[in-house]
Parts: sequence; C-alpha cells; structure tokens
Amino acid sequence: MEPTEIPTLTKRRLQAQVVGAIYAEMREQIGEDKAVAILDAAIRKAAVAEGREFAQREPGGATSMASFIKLYELWTADSALEMKVLRADDEHFDFDIVRCRYAETYREMGLGRIGHLLSCNRDGTFCQGYDARITLERKQTIMEGAPCCTFRYRYEGKAEGTG
Repeated sequence: MEPTEIPTLTKRRLQAQVVGAIYAEMREQIGEDKAVAILDAAIRKAAVAEGREFAQREPGGATSMASFIKLYELWTADSALEMKVLRADDEHFDFDIVRCRYAETYREMGLGRIGHLLSCNRDGTFCQGYDARITLERKQTIMEGAPCCTFRYRYEGKAEGTG
C-alpha cells in the first residue's frame, strides 16, 4: 500500500456516505430501476478507470497475475476480508471470502440493497482497466446472502505485443 493510500474499506465507507444519499435522491426522482442502472454504470466506469490507474503504477505498465495478486493487500487491509486462498500462481487466483466487512459496513449503513453495486461489481470490472487478460468467475457472494464469496480469477496469457 502506498504511504498515502487510504485503506479501501475506509475509502468505500466514505464513498458510500455520499453515493447513498445520491442514490436515495435519484430513486425518489426517477425510480428504483433507473437509479440502479445509473449507479451500476457509474461504479463500473470508475472501477475500470481505477484499474487503469493501478496498471500505470506497475513498472513499465507491465501487469501480471502476480502483480494483481499483490493488489489484494489493499482490499484486505484492516481485516476487511477474511479469505481462504485455494490456488495462487501465474494463471490462477482462486479463493473464497469467508467474511466480508464491506458487506457488513453497507448493511450497517442501511445500504445493503446496493452493496453489490458499491463493491462486488467492481471486482471483475477492475480487471478490464488493469489487465483485460485477467477475468473473474464468481458464482456467489456474501452480499447476496451466500455463506462465502467464490472468486476464480484466470490469466489468459500473453496478449500480442506484451511482456
């Protein structure tokens, strides 16, 4: 983590205070479906942009599964996630989240109904900006009521003109 980097859980809590109020106002003025669609699109765009920003921080912009795995230190800081790593190598990063303080935080804030938009949909979308060769398959999340989140990241190898 960069010395000035705010722990991600703290950042998401601060963002949720503002986003929650904006979402409530949008819902009142334009309805639930449109408010959810706008929030979903905006957060996905922000996640892609954040992924690009993190990729640019890598020496020479060279990303890999190893550099991606290292980023999880940011998301797990302050015991934000309790994870059980199943496999971590150059092509796979498989793990289950058995406790998610992001979900707990959103529920405490009364934002559980949009928590998946605020955090979960960032997980795979972030990769589009960071390194499109990394994809995520996830079948369940704690945010949706499952006992754990199943993360199965895959690295699809070298793209033309890279490393």
